[in-house]
Amino acid sequence: MAADAERIVVETDIRASSGWAALRLGELWQYRELLFFLTWRSILVRYKQAVMGIAWAVLQPVLTMIVFTFVFGRFMGASSQSYGVPYAVFLYSGLLPWQLFASGVQSASLSLVANANLLTKVYFPRLIIPFAAILAGLVDFAIAFVVLIVLMAVYRIAPTWDVLWLIPLTALAVLTTVAISLWLSAFNVIYRDVQYIVPFMVQLWMFLTPLFYALNQVPAGFWRVVFALNPMAGVIQGYRWALLGGTPPSAVVLISVAETVVLFVSGLFYFKRIERVFADVV
Repeated sequence: MAADAERIVVETDIRASSGWAALRLGELWQYRELLFFLTWRSILVRYKQAVMGIAWAVLQPVLTMIVFTFVFGRFMGASSQSYGVPYAVFLYSGLLPWQLFASGVQSASLSLVANANLLTKVYFPRLIIPFAAILAGLVDFAIAFVVLIVLMAVYRIAPTWDVLWLIPLTALAVLTTVAISLWLSAFNVIYRDVQYIVPFMVQLWMFLTPLFYALNQVPAGFWRVVFALNPMAGVIQGYRWALLGGTPPSAVVLISVAETVVLFVSGLFYFKRIERVFADVV
């Protein structure tokens, strides 16, 4: 009977996935509990054994605002006349999204190497690690945002319904942070020099961003176009418009959206391309 039985041959064609399928973004949802755990761990580690605790989330932007207000507002003559608000409010409204971006990039770019023990022991989507580092920064952002509300109340600045645009603008700031971090975190696994370059890069980037000044104060023409190509320029200009009023920076925001999408998609493909060697070189 066995000899006469019909033999069934099953052929399996194994091919490498390509395009969007190769990214396997659906795994992020499957491992959402791990993402939550790593995010919560990042928050706890950030303030572990810190005397001031979570108060640093308030002190850092407030002290930065005070110092920069004196340096740029008093001594260097930077102005916020185009918005008709005190310079401190003008500056702080830009510091909020900037610090979300800067802290996220610096922590996420080092996150893969910092979690080398996880990379070499168990499989999970490696994208979760930089994502968790960035999401942890949203807690600091939310706390610092309360200070802005108090600051606007003190100066009797009433927002309009345009303030609702802060939701997509914050999403754009997070997406920009993720896009840059995908490249830098992957680079840092291969080239450890990145950990020394990132702090300097972020500091230089800050001075090339319309943070201490409005974009319309940059000379029109070539230089204004160059500054507008900064993906964070649209985010900060959008924040100030949503909070303080003025002319909607639609063109600058659209440029930032386009650049962020390109950086994000290309960063995803590059990250996934070299993900297979993380465990070997980390």
